[in-house]
Amino acid sequence: MVEIVNTQTAASRSAVRFAPANKSVRTRANNAVAPLATVSFDLWRRLSDNAVEPNGYYLPEWEMSVNAFAQGRTGVSALTAEIPEVDGSPRLIGLMPAISAWRAYKLPVPALVTADPYGTLGTPIFDRELADVAVSQLMQQARDAGAHALILRDLPLDGPVMAAFSRVLEDSRMRPRVLQSHARACLDATRNADELLRDALGPKKLKELRRQRNRLAEHGDVVFTVASMPDEIERDLEIFLALEASGWKAKRGTALAQNEGDAAFVRRAVRDTAARGKCEIITLHAGETPVAGAIVLRHLDRAFYFKLGVDENFAKLSPGVQLTLELTRYMCADETIKMVDSTAIAGHPMIDPIWRGRLAIGDVLIPLHRYDPLIPLIRLAITGRKSIREPLRRIVHSIRKFQEKRT
Repeated sequence: MVEIVNTQTAASRSAVRFAPANKSVRTRANNAVAPLATVSFDLWRRLSDNAVEPNGYYLPEWEMSVNAFAQGRTGVSALTAEIPEVDGSPRLIGLMPAISAWRAYKLPVPALVTADPYGTLGTPIFDRELADVAVSQLMQQARDAGAHALILRDLPLDGPVMAAFSRVLEDSRMRPRVLQSHARACLDATRNADELLRDALGPKKLKELRRQRNRLAEHGDVVFTVASMPDEIERDLEIFLALEASGWKAKRGTALAQNEGDAAFVRRAVRDTAARGKCEIITLHAGETPVAGAIVLRHLDRAFYFKLGVDENFAKLSPGVQLTLELTRYMCADETIKMVDSTAIAGHPMIDPIWRGRLAIGDVLIPLHRYDPLIPLIRLAITGRKSIREPLRRIVHSIRKFQEKRT
């Protein structure tokens, strides 16, 4: 029998730990999972600069801000892998922000789950030269903490991190188990933008979008701007927050500016990531009026389309689509970016018709022991919970949409 001990409510926000019911809980010195806040910023930055697979949401400036402020996402733990440098100093080669299965799913099962970084991507950060070593160390650290499985949420299924886990598991005659999967929109930024948009939308739809853009121009010159410098970022972030809080997200209470913690998180995260050239605010203006804005993160050769806000007074002129067309042209012209992850839900009605590339994403269970009888039970508990929750979520979503149409 395994008892799950969650110390997240302690003042120190210490980590999730597991222990046999008849033994005392392990201390940090005895390989319990450490608080994320104790991870060295400098070591994390070095690791992210040499990562085998990009994840803008697990950049230290972003995730540390989430961990410090964001509603329901603070007090996260960290699985880490290190090796010594020649001079004896530590080198971080692997990092997985983690929470307990109880916190993630309200399930009392002995598993550690990738923490929600306020973005739908949970790729752990591994050194590109030592990914397999890092995977092995993280798995051992989780075992030492009493976990029987890792749950990697929103993981690219065809990426090098998944491949590293598969290799390490195969060496131990184990295999990963995909709990759920879907395909979401992404942009192949190596293509010519005009050709890509013509292939995706066709001449008829492009003609309609040009007509809408001309209608926008009746309010003044249509201008696309990219903010990356500190003063520009601060100004345009406030524009974005106001746009996001002016529409349907505000009606649902999910706009970032509506929660003090979320607003504090995004202001610090955007400021700090932009200071390292990892974040931009894009805005579309019609004359003096901002009609759409979005946050875009960058990590290595990939960009991430975080959130979009629009002025719904211009809804008939598709300001969000117009901004996305400009972002497409901007990213395709940037030789440092190969792909843009929409980080959107599968089948998103706005982005899917424009960005026709697809990225396979899934939740993956990583077993930590061979022939573990708990693994089928953990898998069943998580998938069974989801099979009940998803229909309920769709019903609630339909009710909200109906109510919004009535108002």
